[in-house]
Amino acid sequence: MKGSDELTHEELLQRLQHVAERSVKRFGLPAGVHVKLINVSENATYKVEDSTGRKWALRVHREGYHSRTAIASELAWLASLRETGGVATPVPVRGLDGEYIQTVAGEGLPNPRNVVLFDWENGAEPERTDVAGFELLGETAARMHAHVRKWRRPVWFERHSWDFETSLGSRPHWGYWKNGMGMTAEAMEAFTETVALIEQRLEAFGKSPDRFNLVHGDMRLANLLMDGSTVKVIDFDDCGFSWLLYDCATTVSFFEHTPEVPELLQAWVRGYRRIGTLSAEEENEIATFVMLRRLLLVAWIGSHSETELAQSMGVDYTRESIPLCEKYLSAYGRPNVSTVAAPVPKKGVLGRLFG
Repeated sequence: MKGSDELTHEELLQRLQHVAERSVKRFGLPAGVHVKLINVSENATYKVEDSTGRKWALRVHREGYHSRTAIASELAWLASLRETGGVATPVPVRGLDGEYIQTVAGEGLPNPRNVVLFDWENGAEPERTDVAGFELLGETAARMHAHVRKWRRPVWFERHSWDFETSLGSRPHWGYWKNGMGMTAEAMEAFTETVALIEQRLEAFGKSPDRFNLVHGDMRLANLLMDGSTVKVIDFDDCGFSWLLYDCATTVSFFEHTPEVPELLQAWVRGYRRIGTLSAEEENEIATFVMLRRLLLVAWIGSHSETELAQSMGVDYTRESIPLCEKYLSAYGRPNVSTVAAPVPKKGVLGRLFG
């Protein structure tokens, strides 16, 4: 039997489909439900639908990415956000044995996979030009952050940390940014200097609990659903411990370089301040988190080149990151200078960086 790393992408998808089809029996769903793959990223996600039109979302977890305890931790936070945080989150479905997490073997796979089923959530992904929608996203993030500041997590709670070392440093969860697709000498030079500046500014920004805490970690538009005036936050698979402002940066994932971004980020800030507090110093550092996310995605694309999303972004995403790095370095100062920790940016820096 081949190990998972030895399978081609197509072979792996075939085996995961088998796991998904076997999994639905664990939850007592009606016979004959249709199981269709809708997304492959860290995990494989399927839409499950019965003959009446009722739907569910089935997630087959990537091997070795999260432990069973880490998945249970995610589900615990989802439940607490729904019950006490005022945030709409996916509702998991218990299996016939009463457990939310099922471990299912698949033909041709060396190890079983953890599987979770959720009720299907209706709604539409926000538009990139929806300024009012981004204000709602800011409000939603503020509610989530207010919740984690007071939530007493279970003693067994376990999630990844998304700090500098595990993002762009020596222990990256998503691979090394130097292995991004289409990495040229020009890109390497710009990225190296930008990474050094990001590291210095994050060290100066600090990790106090009011700034570094439990975050969603992937609040990009694909993981948000607008249902009327309700914002539903889905796919908490990357939730973990990071800077709270990272949740702002992820909202513009994959289009950080486009002209609408400054207005969208400013709308997010307005919405956030309706619910929570955000100092001028913190607002001035948003660009650092956008750049952190941008280069982290360069790494992700390089290490997930088999996925449709990575292939659609590819070399262009790396190339378009270079001028963004240069603007950031010009606005915030080059690394290894004494003024790096100061709140250097002037008013309107987001417009100059990302316009």
